[in-house]
Amino acid sequence: MRRRSFLQHLSWLSTGVLAGMWQPAWSRNLHRSLEGAEGRSPAGLAGDEDFWSSVQHSFVRSSGLINLNNGGVSPAPKAVAEALKKNFDYCNEAPSYFLWRKLDKGREPLRAALAAAGGCAATSVAINRNASEGLDTVLLGLNLRAGDEVLACRQDYNHAIFTLEQRARRDGIVLRWVDLKLPSEEEAYLVRKYVEAFTPKTKLLLLTHVINWNGQVLPVAAIAAEARKRGIEVLVDGAHSFNQFPFSIDALNADYFVTSLHKWTYAPVGAGLLWVRPEKIAGLYPLHGHPDSGSSDIRKFESLGTRPFYIEQATTEALAFNAQIGIARKAERLNYLRNYWMDRVRPLPGVRLLSPTAPGFGCAIGLLSIDGRDPRTLESFLMNGYHIHSTVTDWAGLRGLRITPNVYTTLADLDTLVAGITAYVKTGG
Repeated sequence: MRRRSFLQHLSWLSTGVLAGMWQPAWSRNLHRSLEGAEGRSPAGLAGDEDFWSSVQHSFVRSSGLINLNNGGVSPAPKAVAEALKKNFDYCNEAPSYFLWRKLDKGREPLRAALAAAGGCAATSVAINRNASEGLDTVLLGLNLRAGDEVLACRQDYNHAIFTLEQRARRDGIVLRWVDLKLPSEEEAYLVRKYVEAFTPKTKLLLLTHVINWNGQVLPVAAIAAEARKRGIEVLVDGAHSFNQFPFSIDALNADYFVTSLHKWTYAPVGAGLLWVRPEKIAGLYPLHGHPDSGSSDIRKFESLGTRPFYIEQATTEALAFNAQIGIARKAERLNYLRNYWMDRVRPLPGVRLLSPTAPGFGCAIGLLSIDGRDPRTLESFLMNGYHIHSTVTDWAGLRGLRITPNVYTTLADLDTLVAGITAYVKTGG
């Protein structure tokens, strides 16, 4: 009896106390913060620095750099980075065995987790490498003929535009353009600009959910509904929207949706999602060869050859992290951070902010312009004097310095940004 009691006690230790002892401090703190946040509204939590401090410590931060270019690639949380390393070491012992016979078995659970995060059916979700690959799959895989029109926006992502221009040269499709005056916080204007550009020959609409150059959020569901009324298929580029703010893919009225998971989902670089409306799967050619290109199985779009399954499986940890934090909380915090720095530089002479801030139109991305000044000189000024990493936007009438904080960004980081911009304005750089 004493031996049985000892074994039961040992079992309790191994699953309880010992597990807690081996849990990193940052993880324990995060869980305590999440428990303490239960019942509080996302808006009420947005400025709670104690809560967000525990989230900040879930990431590895550079000691010599303030990263404000999270719109390009976001760092992965510690749990995701550790999963990636463990998965790689595991499969590296015998890659052909562990990649295909072990880690590949995790693809279906990952598909289900992605579908749950996107509010859609798993049978419509394909796992690929990034949004560009998803865009190319649709833009090159649709059965478009010479004379068919594709409608896009001048402010769409440049890779998508390059692909469309290539197809126009090769196949004779006709490109028509919407040119938006941005930023805009008028839904009627944004919808009208697209509707006015539709013609009887329009077969496909490329629609960007968040314009990457300045963070403009478009009323995708309303625009897509107008397109579908006219029999126009809709491809939504959701590279910057998925897991940045709450929405359901099913509710967008799209036929196709793509995203990169290395941005706001915090997955390692090399993971993406392609969603195709069920009745559209069979008619869309996969980007890479497949023995049954006319199949209605979404998996035909995953014919990528040897692939980094260790990256895919670490994505599961990224989805779990987002679920813990909560997308609504995350969106409110990102808006809070954007407003924090924007409100402080707005009064400076010559400063123009080219990103919307109204709910539903703005997100974490902010674009800053200073009258008569080259944004590249501001970028260099901030890097050289303040160790701030940002990026210059110069595309389709949107020109300035793009600033993108993330949930690990501190207010002290943004105070440094404001100090740098203020010094640049006052001293002339």
